[in-house]
Amino acid sequence: MSAKIYDGQGRWRNKTVSFRVSPEEDILIEKFVSLSGLTKQDYIVNRLCQKDIVVVGNPRVYKALRNQLADVLTKLKDKTDVSADLLTVITQIATTLQGLKEENL
Repeated sequence: MSAKIYDGQGRWRNKTVSFRVSPEEDILIEKFVSLSGLTKQDYIVNRLCQKDIVVVGNPRVYKALRNQLADVLTKLKDKTDVSADLLTVITQIATTLQGLKEENL
């Protein structure tokens, strides 16, 4: 039996949920998690519960944005066609940047 884990918000987290994803889905999930600044667990739980993902600007988020933008730029220079996954990443980056811009106003 797994040990109970108290998360500091009045909840005991003693249930484990797991699922399989493709390597491409894993890469996409990792990109979204890094852009959110949340832990993978918090990001997935928030998405599954249809809660808003609130990105708080910090050095880790800015570094993830910089790295993702550099990756997107490289892929766009190398290709004439843009994949659906790349468009999804571009949209996520734009949404994150828009949210950070509004936060600083």
